[in-house]
Amino acid sequence: MNVAASLRERAAHLPRDARDTLFQLAVIGWTVAPHLLHVPPWCAALSVVLLLWRARLALSGAALPRRWIVSALLGLAAVLTLGSQHTLLGKEAGITMLVVLMALKMLELRARRDALVVFFLGFFLVLTNFLYSQSLATGLWLLVAVWGLLTALALAHMPVGRPPLARAAAVALRSALWGLPLMALLFLLFPRIGPLWGLPQDAAARTGLSGSMEMGTMSTIAEDDAIAMRLRFAGEVPPADRLYFRGPVLSNFDGRTWTRLVPSVRAPQRPRLELELRGAPLRYEVTLEASRQALLPLLEMTPDLPGVAPQIEGWLLTQRPDGQWQTDRPVGERLRLQASAWLDYRHGPREPVPGLADLLALPPGANPRTRQWAQALASRPDLADAPPARLAQAVLDHIRHGGYTYTLDPGSYPGPDVIDAFWIDRKLGFCEHFASAFVVVMRMLGVPARIVTGYQGTDPAPQDGWWIVRQRNAHAWAEIWQPGIGWTRVDPTAAVAPDRVERGRSLAPRPGLVAGTLGSLDPELAQRLRTALETLDNRWNQWVLNYAGGQQLDLLRALGYAAPSRQDLATLMILLLCAAALAGAAWAWWDRRRQDPWQRLQQRVQRRLQALGVAVAAHDDPRRRAARVRATLGARGEALAALLEELDRERYARSGPAVPPRRAWWLRFAAAARRSGS
Repeated sequence: MNVAASLRERAAHLPRDARDTLFQLAVIGWTVAPHLLHVPPWCAALSVVLLLWRARLALSGAALPRRWIVSALLGLAAVLTLGSQHTLLGKEAGITMLVVLMALKMLELRARRDALVVFFLGFFLVLTNFLYSQSLATGLWLLVAVWGLLTALALAHMPVGRPPLARAAAVALRSALWGLPLMALLFLLFPRIGPLWGLPQDAAARTGLSGSMEMGTMSTIAEDDAIAMRLRFAGEVPPADRLYFRGPVLSNFDGRTWTRLVPSVRAPQRPRLELELRGAPLRYEVTLEASRQALLPLLEMTPDLPGVAPQIEGWLLTQRPDGQWQTDRPVGERLRLQASAWLDYRHGPREPVPGLADLLALPPGANPRTRQWAQALASRPDLADAPPARLAQAVLDHIRHGGYTYTLDPGSYPGPDVIDAFWIDRKLGFCEHFASAFVVVMRMLGVPARIVTGYQGTDPAPQDGWWIVRQRNAHAWAEIWQPGIGWTRVDPTAAVAPDRVERGRSLAPRPGLVAGTLGSLDPELAQRLRTALETLDNRWNQWVLNYAGGQQLDLLRALGYAAPSRQDLATLMILLLCAAALAGAAWAWWDRRRQDPWQRLQQRVQRRLQALGVAVAAHDDPRRRAARVRATLGARGEALAALLEELDRERYARSGPAVPPRRAWWLRFAAAARRSGS
């Protein structure tokens, strides 16, 4: 407590220049802090050192460094930027240099002009933070930064005396509140122009899916509790075991890693999608988080049909022959779309085509013990000439009763024959182990098969009406081809861990220190806190970040436009801005003509005295006017003179702030003036 009091006492006695500089340094540090997570380490270290150096100069009152020193530091920063970013242009290099320039500018803060440059650089730095993240937490952090910059700007426009920081902060807050209606108007009506309006989120983007899969990768993804997407269904919510979200389809296996198939036949001979949809469609809405992958993991099966295919303004969405939806560029921002899916469907060619042979290929000589096991299975009398579905069921029965364990920590499988090590020896694995081994065995049995990656299931309960799919819901399953039917989904994980598929219960990773401590104190506390934060974040996403052209047109419909267009949107915005400008001009005109109540009263008194023949000037105070009344009117003006002296005491003898004159005094003065003139 004594230390805090000592610091407050020392701060109270700082010269104003030092205090204002330290406050400005604190604001700049707050604004730059989020960038330090993204700029090179040398930039973060140099910026911190420069800001601390400037703080020491402010406290000691020492002279600022010479300009050649600042220029040398700038040259060093440019060389280091070129070395780390390999360019001085572009987003990363530009932000790196901007952070250094902000710190260097504080070292030559000599005049008000320099301070204004720092303010505007600070506002620009605030904007560049949104190139990395547009989350609610980032918005709140930068809101404080803007308030601090406005407060420092207000201090710079108070050159006289030593105005307290609280006063400048109040002025800044009041100015921001005055601009709030204009900000809301522009947010609601400013046209969103395709993808140019969205800000990239590549730094924060993450995904559990990619164009390849190695045994062990999915178990790593399952430890990520981040949200992959949010869903809202128009009708009844399907059970968890039917919620499969299709991602990359992997068909080429080199013995360890699955990748996309490079077809060996011409396009007309390759397997096609050939959808057969049955039953009613399921309409759903999905908000996808940024992933840095050119794919959309949509619900199986979402077809490319007129009127139901997903659409995103400014994006080209196409459905591959294997059923996966892909985009024309990596998804570096949050996307929101609506689509329809048929949960009861068939897809793929019904009759054999040459391209199916690619889905039987295996590395020659690999996994000999598994191949021997498959041959033994095929030689069983009950499986002689069995169809693919019967063979698949036999393999699933082996998984179910063969002593396999579904685990997040299966360990590594070194060596070239990873399927042998899993299928025959260790029998410990996650979904990708079971799917990989199943597909390999089915190919050994002569059945075309492939891996499908994506997500399966959701959180047990919705949040704010939205069902949550997390990265730990990332999943891998298999598809086998059957004559007359096409591709059929087979999920080997369901044979060993039915809860994972039937109830969507993925294995939970071990909690961190904070979550573990909260869980030990109150098992439901951590979950409630996470749910509240994610609900708040979802509302921010839906109401602010996902507010786009469609929502703007919906707003116009609510305002009475029958068939609104972008032209109507622009027209309404221009009309409202013109109305706001006219209102501002009228207020400025009225405020300019507005007078101080004392001054207005003095003018009225002057006119009344001049009507009585008393010569008074505009600059005469009430006491001097009283003397001239007595000199001109004599005894008849005694009452007027007494009232003027009373006004003089009211105006100049009071302590504290001046109080506007009371109307009763003017009424008495006017009555006395009438008596003096009669």
